[in-house]
Amino acid sequence: MISLTRLNGSKFWLNAELIETVEATPDVIITLTNGHKYVVRETAEQVVEAVWEYRNRALLRAREEEPHGF
Repeated sequence: MISLTRLNGSKFWLNAELIETVEATPDVIITLTNGHKYVVRETAEQVVEAVWEYRNRALLRAREEEPHGF
């Protein structure tokens, strides 16, 4: 999950695995695989960076949980 901010200033968490597109029109619109759309205060670059960080953390956790000795 990544933390984002709606235009009205309220914070919410979004499942990064469901993001299909991020557009800057100039508002940043995130479209999910289920068709839902979110307009956020963050820049498109900030959203992409948050997704990268989320995925990197997930990979690190998976590696830490791998059985040792393989």
